[in-house]
Amino acid sequence: MIDFSLSKEQESLREEIIAFSEETLTPGALDRDKAQFFDRSLWEACGQLKLPGMLVKKEYGGRGLDAVSTVVALEALGYGSADSGLNFSLAAHLLACVVPIQLFGSEEQKNYFLPALSDGRWIAANAMTEASSGSDAFNMEAAAVKGPEGYILNGHKNFCSNGPVADVVLAYFTTTPGKGFFGGISAFLLEKGKQDFFASEKVEKFGVRTCQMGEFRFTDTLIGGQGLLGKEGAGGMIFNTSMEWERICLGALHLGAMEKQLEKAISFARTRKSGGKSIASNQAVSHPLANLKIQIESARLLTLKAAWKLDAGKPAGMDAAMAKVQLSETFRSFATQLMQLYAGKAYREEHEAQQLLRDAVGDSLYSGTTEVLRNILATHMRLK
Repeated sequence: MIDFSLSKEQESLREEIIAFSEETLTPGALDRDKAQFFDRSLWEACGQLKLPGMLVKKEYGGRGLDAVSTVVALEALGYGSADSGLNFSLAAHLLACVVPIQLFGSEEQKNYFLPALSDGRWIAANAMTEASSGSDAFNMEAAAVKGPEGYILNGHKNFCSNGPVADVVLAYFTTTPGKGFFGGISAFLLEKGKQDFFASEKVEKFGVRTCQMGEFRFTDTLIGGQGLLGKEGAGGMIFNTSMEWERICLGALHLGAMEKQLEKAISFARTRKSGGKSIASNQAVSHPLANLKIQIESARLLTLKAAWKLDAGKPAGMDAAMAKVQLSETFRSFATQLMQLYAGKAYREEHEAQQLLRDAVGDSLYSGTTEVLRNILATHMRLK
């Protein structure tokens, strides 16, 4: 029989993170979002709880959570913290950067990078996307050429979450032109101050606005062989693995945010009067909210199933794609319905429903667009 309950340890974890988030991260969140301001002191506060390293083994300075517990933790963060950009920064750092180091790094790399990436001292950014490649991520122009002292890196990466504030960059380059995913891409770990490369200031964006996004330019950047993550040519596998973790776990933030906002929406619907009665008594209000509850629970179950597969060491690519598509579409539907519920109040004022709608639009774009993920599903289903 399947047990759908959380363990005592997971319940305690959830309560701890919600309490911390509500007390420390939520105050001033809407103002920070409006100003697109990333508060590093809040990152450091998260570091006190090892949230940036929640998946990292304890021997390397993390909390040692498994994938299912990470979903629980990130959902609690999304529920308790109204700073959706900071939440996103933590998840991008953890899933796209820290996970690959833990899974593919040498002992020297893990001992050097993971403690500072877990306790809030360092922030990591992933540098994969290029203007010319987009969803065709492995068709990149950035190249690394091996020489006597290491590798010479040249290229331009954009849409890099945490880029302007990052201390560590996990960047991908072509090392064997023509091979593409199958042995042609390699991953490198760079440090600001150690390697010479350009990091831009933040770029303005629509959602998760306190997460700073920027660009990197590498011009004859020299990095020693110790900066190579995994083997030369393994970058495609490393990136795909990190994307599975990201597609499965990152959406838990949005599950938590939706659960919190659904509670607020129900309270609003019960107390808002129209024609002398609560608007919750109208099926035009209650039925959409009931449908949203069903959609949230469906997305949660798909997410937890996919996370369970990660923990069990089972193939999770198809499950990751399904969970991400279901969650993205639920999130956008949820945010649109909330705008309808609050109506002019949300449209006129700086309101949580506005922030949620902006965040929901982006969720169908990052970690693979819903169109790309449907292609992945079609491949797993042997439709193409």
